[in-house]
Amino acid sequence: MKGILFAIIAGFCITLQGIFNSSMNQVISGWHTTVIVHLLGFTIALVIYLITRDGDMRQITNIRPLYLTGGTFGVVVIFSELVAFNELGPASAIAILLTAQLLGAFIVEIKGWFEEKKRPIKGYQLVGVTLMIAGVVLFKL
Repeated sequence: MKGILFAIIAGFCITLQGIFNSSMNQVISGWHTTVIVHLLGFTIALVIYLITRDGDMRQITNIRPLYLTGGTFGVVVIFSELVAFNELGPASAIAILLTAQLLGAFIVEIKGWFEEKKRPIKGYQLVGVTLMIAGVVLFKL
């Protein structure tokens, strides 16, 4: 249940983030927006970390170097999302974004990439992905 709740929270936050960033982008440039968003996000994350002190930072040496680059995807996400929101509008941008996210996660799972457990493809999953893509196409008509 906790996972579902946090997924719902993330979904709403992605939508709000895109709308806010798109609005900021209309006043300043996309790269200015991206920098401001990440600086503010870093500051908030740092304050929360300093309060909670969860985990053991010394364990960072046990992380594969490739995984340390994960935050750089955030730069691409923010910039791409604000361009998509400006060009397509929030609903269409989110529909395509979520479909792409699902397809990406699906491929990672079936291939077993990045230390994820490899999972077999099930027929109903293919039907679900196909319906989701069809839904985005219909939504955009």
